[in-house]
Amino acid sequence: MKIETVTIEQAAEFDAFVRSHPKGHMMQTSAWGRVKKEWDWRGFLLREEDGAIRGVCAVLLRQIPMTPFKLMYAPRGPVCDLHDADAVRALLLAVKEYGLRNKAYTLKIDTDTLVTDEAYIGLLKELGFTFKPHGSGFDTIQARYIFRLDVGGKTEEEVMAGFHPKTRYNTRLAGRKGVTVEIRGKESCAEFHDLMLVTGARDGFATRDTAYFERIMDAFGDDARIYLAKYEGKTIAGALDVHCGDKVWYVYGASSNEYRNVMPNYLVQWEMIRWAIAEGCRWYDFRGGYPEEDNPLHGIFKFKKGFCNDYMELMGEADLILDKVGYKAVGAAEKLRKSTRGLRAKIINRK
Repeated sequence: MKIETVTIEQAAEFDAFVRSHPKGHMMQTSAWGRVKKEWDWRGFLLREEDGAIRGVCAVLLRQIPMTPFKLMYAPRGPVCDLHDADAVRALLLAVKEYGLRNKAYTLKIDTDTLVTDEAYIGLLKELGFTFKPHGSGFDTIQARYIFRLDVGGKTEEEVMAGFHPKTRYNTRLAGRKGVTVEIRGKESCAEFHDLMLVTGARDGFATRDTAYFERIMDAFGDDARIYLAKYEGKTIAGALDVHCGDKVWYVYGASSNEYRNVMPNYLVQWEMIRWAIAEGCRWYDFRGGYPEEDNPLHGIFKFKKGFCNDYMELMGEADLILDKVGYKAVGAAEKLRKSTRGLRAKIINRK
C-alpha cells in the first residue's frame, strides 16, 4: 500500500471514489473544499499495489486567528471500510504527519459511523484519539444526532407510507391548497438568502451570506439544487439540497412568516425526497435536530421526525492532539469566547 496526496485541482479520481463508496459523504469531496474557501483542502489516497484505491480521507486546515496554531479537520472522514484496520491506520497516520508538518495542534474527526461501532472507535483510541462527552444538541461541528431516511429500492408510495399520518396529511394539504415547488439553481441564491434571513431572525440563529450559497451551487454543479415553494405568486419556503453518491442531503431550509398554514415546508421536503428516490439513492439525510423540548429549535426535530423515525447517534468528535500546548491554549480561548458571548447575551436580555 502507498499514500498519495492530491490538491483540489487533482481530485477527480478522489471524488469518484467518495461518490462510489457506501461511507462517502459530500463533505469528503473536493467540492466541499471549494465551499470552505477559508480553509486549505488536501486529499489523501491509499492505493493497493495494483493501483486500486483502498480508502481516502480529505482534511481541511485553518489558522486559528491571533494564534500560531492551526486546526486540522477531516469532516465525516475517512472514507473506507472502517473495519479495515490497516487502511484506517495508514490513512490517519499519513494525515497526522501532514498536520505535524503544517503546525496543526489537533486532528479532529467525526466519522460517519454509529456510536455503537465499538471496533472502529476502539481503533481510534488505540491510535491516540480522545473523545469528549457531548450533549444532544449541536455542540459539535457537525450534528452528532441525525435523521436519515432509508429510500433504497423503494417507490414513492412506499416511502410516503412510512411518514407519520399528520406529515402525510400536511404534505398533501400543501398541494391541495395550491402550493407549487420549483427547482432552481445559482440564480435563486439571493432569493433563498432572503428567506434565510427571515428564518434566522424568527428562530434565533446566525445565517450565511448569499456568496456562501453561491459557492455551494458552483462547487456541486448539477448535484446541488434550490427548491422554492410558491403560493399566490410569492416565495414562501425553500431549501438547498446536495446529491453525492448514494445520498441526498438537506443542507439548509428556510420559510417566510406568511402562509405557514398552507404547509409549504412539507411539500418542499417531499419533492427533495422524490429527487433522492429518482436518483436511486439509499439515503435521504435530514441532518440534525434538537430533541430537548425546551430548545427554541425543537420544532425542527418534530418536523423531521414526522418524515423519519430513525434518529441515529453518530460517534461524535474525536481529537488526536498534535500539540498539547496549542490544544490547551485554543481550548482556553474558546471557553473564554463562549463565556463572554453568554454574558453579553444576558446583558442584552436584561435591557
